Amino acid sequence: MHPVILFDGVCNFCDASVQFILERDDKEMFRFASLQSDAGQELLREYNVADDVDSMILIEDGNVYYKSAAALRISRHLKGPWKLLYVLILVPAPVRNIFYDLVAKNRFKWFGQKDSCMLPPPNVRRRFL
Repeated sequence: MHPVILFDGVCNFCDASVQFILERDDKEMFRFASLQSDAGQELLREYNVADDVDSMILIEDGNVYYKSAAALRISRHLKGPWKLLYVLILVPAPVRNIFYDLVAKNRFKWFGQKDSCMLPPPNVRRRFL
């Protein structure tokens, strides 16, 4: 089963993050679902994700990862130097998540938001649940 990345479909920063991953996931490892989609809501229920989680979520090998843990686990599968960021997993999560939480809290103010989720381009649509 492919790892699934759940993201906020109306967040411009989150959308840009998905585009960034798509461009660097040359093995087409990841699948995607917006938190607002039926598939995303079903996965949230299936994995008992709390309603107040304000994070990109990675579901990989039956485990759920949040915040910087999700971002770093994603980075280790990307082409180029991005996989080197995984070494930051050695930093305690509360320290790593200070920056993550700052961006998450301000993402709409800094990057804006959309009225609805994006429609993926045809060449990657099969990777969205």
